[in-house]
Amino acid sequence: MNDEVQSQVGSETDVAPVGDERTWAVLGHVSALSGFFTGGFGCALGPLVIWLIKRDTLPFAGDQAKEALNFNITMLIAGVALVFFTLITFGVGALLTVPLGLALFLYWLIFTIIAAINASNGVRYRYPMTLRLVQ
Repeated sequence: MNDEVQSQVGSETDVAPVGDERTWAVLGHVSALSGFFTGGFGCALGPLVIWLIKRDTLPFAGDQAKEALNFNITMLIAGVALVFFTLITFGVGALLTVPLGLALFLYWLIFTIIAAINASNGVRYRYPMTLRLVQ
């Protein structure tokens, strides 16, 4: 049974992605940077669009866009939780949430860059501490 599971896992990575597929995979990750221009809510929009467009035609790019989408949804949930905590404490919680928000932003930026680099090298990247909501 273990051999059967390994053969199924191995079949996803047998063929290395090339050219166009890698480019779309990188775009799946860096398109989250559109969140800079939309107050953070657009960070999931770019990966969502790429995942919807490329998931059937370019499996590697679709997989990486889905991973970026899940990561950005997770970061969005965490950011909204920080804002909510600040609001329910009438701003006093900002002493805690502002540094945590900055740390969350740096975490998001660093791991988005790491993911894009891995995708450009043809490596399937999985973000740490990510809710896998989109299957």
